[in-house]
Amino acid sequence: MHRRMIALLGGVAAMAGTVAFAGTAEAASTPCSAEAKACVQRGSNTAWLTDGAGNVTYGGVPITVGLPKYPTPLGKFHVQYKDIDHYSKQYNGPMPYSVFFTTTGVAFHQGSLKVKSHGCVHLSHAAAVKFYNSLHPGDVVEVVP
Repeated sequence: MHRRMIALLGGVAAMAGTVAFAGTAEAASTPCSAEAKACVQRGSNTAWLTDGAGNVTYGGVPITVGLPKYPTPLGKFHVQYKDIDHYSKQYNGPMPYSVFFTTTGVAFHQGSLKVKSHGCVHLSHAAAVKFYNSLHPGDVVEVVP
């Protein structure tokens, strides 16, 4: 009985290790370069935070991006500034937890995950708070197709 219990526990530990490793390996990459602290993949409506060395620290999380008429721009950007309670006069609406990463007003912010934006990256409340607290001016943001 004792040997069976050890064998069973050993098998469970091996399975747990395999599952943990598989989950870690899957979550450890993004479609962006290693230097990106935030990565947006428009085609999959997913965003990640990383440590700036290619290791995922948060995500992927669901997002919505710009309408075809107002596409979220592709490329490499840098965080410009943050505003916890930004209000857009141009679009007459709140943009909580804004992290602006272009010089044209495109930002990560809390917003609808069902309605596309005028170019911004909409996040859930929890994800917007995490992005706001994790990103700082100068950090690299990449947006890929």
